[in-house]
Amino acid sequence: MLITAAKYIGAGIACSGLIGAGIGIGQIFSSLIASTARNPQLRGHYFHMLFSFALAEATGLFALMVLLSTYS
Repeated sequence: MLITAAKYIGAGIACSGLIGAGIGIGQIFSSLIASTARNPQLRGHYFHMLFSFALAEATGLFALMVLLSTYS
């Protein structure tokens, strides 16, 4: 019973990483849209923002894997 409760608490803590990843992805794409609106000629030079998106998404996926590992 206590082990099951600890697993649920750990799963809830692991979900907090998903919140941070969602906020990070939102900030990345909001700055991408704002910078494209200011200077549309540099649209092809925004690859580093897509790389930042990949890093933020990977953080969320790591948190999700920790969440799923608590149920095994």
